[in-house]
Amino acid sequence: MTAPDTTTPPSAPVRHTAERLLGELRDEIARADAKASVLVAALGLAAGLFTGLVAGRNWSPGRLSGPAAALWWAGAAGLALSLLALLLAVLPRYRAGTWAAGRPLCYFGDIHQAVREGRLAEALADTERDPGAALLAALAENSRIAASKHRWIRTGLVAFSAGVLLLPTAALVG
Repeated sequence: MTAPDTTTPPSAPVRHTAERLLGELRDEIARADAKASVLVAALGLAAGLFTGLVAGRNWSPGRLSGPAAALWWAGAAGLALSLLALLLAVLPRYRAGTWAAGRPLCYFGDIHQAVREGRLAEALADTERDPGAALLAALAENSRIAASKHRWIRTGLVAFSAGVLLLPTAALVG
């Protein structure tokens, strides 16, 4: 990913568009977290249902034929992968501290780094002098975060779907 062009301040219409897109990206990140949370709850429900059925019937996957056992364990692996992917979707995303003196602040990590270096006032002045650069950097960073969250949600949803289809299929094939 290339860094945003911070040499030319954005025009007023471009700045307005960037601010609107940044707001939309932040909303999308919140929606992605909510989707992942709902899918984790559905995963817990499905896992609880399968566990309850297995425990209530004094049954174990060891009683399945070879192909059915393979389906069963593939389904269980799908549910485990789904949980991992969905947890990675809601995992906070921090980039490596790249703030340096003379660069604007664009997220809390930059602020934290400026405080550690004792340059917060200077960094705030730099940000005020060139707010467009901070806006473009925040837009690029939030876009990266949203794309990563959606990638993990897709992975989790595919794995969840495979798991909930393979487990009952294994029991039916038996």
